[in-house]
Formats: sequence, structure tokens, C-alpha cells
Amino acid sequence: MHTETAMSEDPETPNLDFAGTTPYEDYVKADVLTHAQHLLSDDPGEMVFLVTTQVMELWFTVLVHEWETASRALREDRVPDAMDALKRSMRELEALNASWRPLAQLTPVQFNSYRSALGEGSGFQSAMYRRMEFLLGDKSKSMLVPHTGAPRVHAELEKALAEPSLYDEVLRLLARRGLPVPREVLERDFTRRYEPVTAVEEVWAAVYAEPDQQAELVRLGEALTDVAELVSRWRGDHLVATRRAMGSKAGTGGSAGVAWLEKRAAQPVFPELWTARGRV
Repeated sequence: MHTETAMSEDPETPNLDFAGTTPYEDYVKADVLTHAQHLLSDDPGEMVFLVTTQVMELWFTVLVHEWETASRALREDRVPDAMDALKRSMRELEALNASWRPLAQLTPVQFNSYRSALGEGSGFQSAMYRRMEFLLGDKSKSMLVPHTGAPRVHAELEKALAEPSLYDEVLRLLARRGLPVPREVLERDFTRRYEPVTAVEEVWAAVYAEPDQQAELVRLGEALTDVAELVSRWRGDHLVATRRAMGSKAGTGGSAGVAWLEKRAAQPVFPELWTARGRV
């Protein structure tokens, strides 16, 4: 009797005989993922830098999916479904933020040993990260320029630029609930960066002042605040890791490096949810 036949007859042994690839490979595409690393230097540290960056891109993809799911649910007045997506995104943001740990203690010498392999490459060129920022309301037409040479990616970003952000959908929900969100906020040009409005701050303050009457909206506001806090932590960790690895030198791809990241880190996400707290 062949060993393989004997094993297959054991009810505790999984099926080990597959034609071609395994069902796991067919679904996960692990072979594609684990062979997507093409190193451009001899430095052993480049592998962890490249893989960590690729992992970040996968988390960006998941977060875009979650926030688009939440936006669609809010548009259809399915607040519990939106909350589920936001709560999942919190755990995913925690995992994304942990991605900085392998890179957080790079010395300048260690980073410089493979930095030249990046050439003109820079994180600000990430299309999926840009879609993530657009969903948070941080929009800019100029950020489509690096993707002009990739028609599919450019079209996806152009579409995301023109659509309401996650926060825009939240404000539309508040308006449908009878809260006085200004018309100019609801009908604004969605291709532009969201700027804080005092009247929206007052709306959030009113929601938080009546936790019994506005319980669902308070829970939504807190979920959004959790997301905003974790995004701010991501930006802060990015700033610290970059400052540690390269100081104040100019970044790759023509970016301003630390100066650019400092500006980004100072920008609040969902701003009125933070300022309204001083009014309650």
C-alpha cells in the first residue's frame, strides 16, 4: 500500500494531494506576494524595508475598502453597518501603525545603505494612500499629477477626488437627521480639501450635549474620533521614523522630507469633532 493512500484514509490527516496549485494558493496568491520583492541593493536591511512598505500598501487597500463601505452605508442611512466598518478599520489602523516598528530605529547609516535604490520613489506617490487621504477629506487635484502615466490608477483617483469623503457623508447624515448643517457645506466642491466650519462645530457640540436623545450619533462621533486619533498616530510615527532615519534632509522623489511630514501631522482629521469638545 502506498504511503499517500494510507495517509488519505486517516480521517485526522488533511488531503495533501492537489492537482496544480493548492486551493490556499489559488485564494491567497501567496506565491505572488512572496515573490514580489526585487531588491536593488546588497544591503540585508532593504528586504525588511521593502516588505514592510508592501504590507503598508495592503493595509491601505483594506482601509479604503472599509471607509468606502462605511460611506455607502451612511449614504443609505445604515448607521450600524457603517459603525461595523469603522470599528474594523480601528483594528486595521492599529496593525498598520505597528508596521513602523521594524523601521522605527533605523540609523542614518543603515537607511543610507539602500536609500539610493529608491531613486525618485517616495511614499507620497502611493495611489492607495492617496485614496485613503481623499476619503478622510484631505483632497488636492495636484496629487493626481504623479499618476498621469498610469491611466487606470489616475481614473480611480480622479473618481475618488470628485466623490464625497467619508466625513461629507457623515455631515449629510446629520442634515437628514434635522441638524442645521449649512447648505454650503453640503453642496461644497468635493474636489477640494475639507476646511473646518464653525457652524458644523456647533452641530457636533449640540449632538454631544444631548447624549440620551442623540445616542446613535454620539457613538458615530466617537468611532470617527477613534479613527482620527489612529490616523494622527500613523502620521506622527511616520514623522518620527523619518526624522530618526534621515534628519532634516530632503526626502526622496523631490518631497520636503520631515518638513512635509510635520505639516501633515499638524492637520487634524474630522476637525470639528475635536474643537466641539470645548463647547460641551
